[in-house]
Amino acid sequence: MAMYESEHTRFMREWLAQHPQEVGEQKKGRALWWDKPQDLAETERLAQARVPVKPYYYDTNH
Repeated sequence: MAMYESEHTRFMREWLAQHPQEVGEQKKGRALWWDKPQDLAETERLAQARVPVKPYYYDTNH
């Protein structure tokens, strides 16, 4: 049984095969927007400083 592949996926696969330099551009773009270095100490500090939110924000009786 063949798996479905959309026209867009097929187009991108073929286009990237014809333009291999774009794979490097893709990786640079991903690194710019998504792959950020993580600072575990800063993440822990932010988690400890978090203030709990009330179940119902506008309830003044709690």
